[in-house]
Amino acid sequence: MQLNHNRIRRIALLAVLLGLVLWVIAHRGQFSAERLESWVSTAGAYAPLAYMLAGAVGTVLLIPATFFVLVGGVLFGPVLGTLYSLLAATLGAALAFLIARYIAADWIARKSHGRFKRLMDGVEEEGWRFVAFVRLVPILPFILLNYALGLTRINFYPYIVTTFICSLPGIAVFTYLGYVGKETLTGGEALVQKSLIALGLLTLMAYLPQFVRRLHDQAHRTKTSDSAGQ
Repeated sequence: MQLNHNRIRRIALLAVLLGLVLWVIAHRGQFSAERLESWVSTAGAYAPLAYMLAGAVGTVLLIPATFFVLVGGVLFGPVLGTLYSLLAATLGAALAFLIARYIAADWIARKSHGRFKRLMDGVEEEGWRFVAFVRLVPILPFILLNYALGLTRINFYPYIVTTFICSLPGIAVFTYLGYVGKETLTGGEALVQKSLIALGLLTLMAYLPQFVRRLHDQAHRTKTSDSAGQ
């Protein structure tokens, strides 16, 4: 009987989550940077908390994280915007991970195909290092990867610490882009310099996945060679 109650709770939670995701998809036209800025601004001193809450919930409901990060740069600038966005994304990633693990705990072992098999095998072999790799070299979008990793056997704390650290580069870059966009529209100072910095950051982000992939492949070849030598 206890098993049935647990299963019913899992199914109910999944139904609620899917219903919310479908509602977001159906009303996606109502989500805009202007509305988010307006809503957060009305929170006054609690604006950072409201923003982080919205970002975390949005991550769970599969709203692209880039949307919130850009708005964070507009509202709070490049430094605080990065901090708040990073905390919001990490909280959302934690919630999505736990939801996936709670709902799917009884059928994880039966999943063994496609990209999910690659995640399972990578986590089994490398643990947190593989989490770092897929965060910096996106095999799946951030919001989907949170759920996918929840279905693997990675422990929660290595997952969340690695997610926090490895999400920083991308969040910092897009926060700065949001900040520069606002400065451009409002006629801020040193726009040329800020635009060049933004361009340089985008270039670095474009090459970062390739660099990380090379390091990962090199480490894997070294490990394979050492194992063969033994």
